[in-house]
Amino acid sequence: MVKLQVKGGAANPSPPVGPALGSAGVNIMEFCKQFNGRTQDKPGVVLPVTITVYEDKSFDFVIKTPPAAAQLMAAAKLTKGSGEPNRVKVGTVSWEQIKTIATDKMADLNCFTMDSALTMVAGTARSMGLKVSGTKPKNA
Repeated sequence: MVKLQVKGGAANPSPPVGPALGSAGVNIMEFCKQFNGRTQDKPGVVLPVTITVYEDKSFDFVIKTPPAAAQLMAAAKLTKGSGEPNRVKVGTVSWEQIKTIATDKMADLNCFTMDSALTMVAGTARSMGLKVSGTKPKNA
């Protein structure tokens, strides 16, 4: 299994894709063609992808939802998080924005309830130096 993060519609044989797949013996151009075809509706969005390589050098891949950190930065309209998140807050997100992100990420998170998903995404926001405004919704 090979795990990569590639921008949607922009996979090419240069690093990091080429060396990672070349060492596994995968046809790099074939992967790039298939990945770009399946992600052409999400240009420029960083997408985690898990590639399963079989013994005969064939492969399957699963594209996951964008990382919570990337979605939080887009929601807060920032380019990067805080260097000192415990002291310097660089932006604010609302619980509604967190709920939207948690709903989108629910399939990829290792939690069973929406309440725990909200807590997980809010924790990610705080660790990036974002302030969470408002009150947490009950029975989300």
